[in-house]
Order: sequence, then structure tokens, then C-alpha cells
Amino acid sequence: MSTLLHLLAITSIKSGELPRGDAGTLAIKLILNTVFAVIGALALLIITVSGLRYILSGGDPQKTAKAKNGIVYSLVGLVIALSAVAIVSFVVKKL
Repeated sequence: MSTLLHLLAITSIKSGELPRGDAGTLAIKLILNTVFAVIGALALLIITVSGLRYILSGGDPQKTAKAKNGIVYSLVGLVIALSAVAIVSFVVKKL
């Protein structure tokens, strides 16, 4: 919570000017970690829903294939999101 307050404190707004912020590495890390956390949570939710669809498909080949595709695509998205986290953290550390 204190990092959010810190992020809000670095943004200064003066009358007659556009808002200006001093976005340091802390602000960038906070924003990107939040975005990647949401992406990861959505991928895990889709995996869970697709798993339930697979279980409840009742042997119907179309429903089973649709559920398997949902699991595969969300796993690929999760791997991409995790790779993005690693790349972004590496780049931000170099700033």
C-alpha cells in the first residue's frame, strides 16, 4: 500500500499546467507487475474454466476439443506473460 501512496505522491499537478510525474523505476515496476498479475490471473481462470468444460463435456468430441484448445491457448498466454515479466524486470534493473 505504501508503494501506491509513493506513486501518487510523485505526481505533481500545478494550476495552468498539464499533470507531470516523475516516473522512476518504482512506478514502472508497480504498474507492470499489476498488469502482469492481472494477465496471469485471467490465464489461470481460463485454464480452470476450460478444465471444467473438459470434465463436463460428456465425451462430445467438439466440446472436448474446444476445452483442450482453451487450456493450450491459455497456457501459451501464461508462458508469454511469464516471459514478459522476466524480460521487463531484466530491462528495468538495467535502467
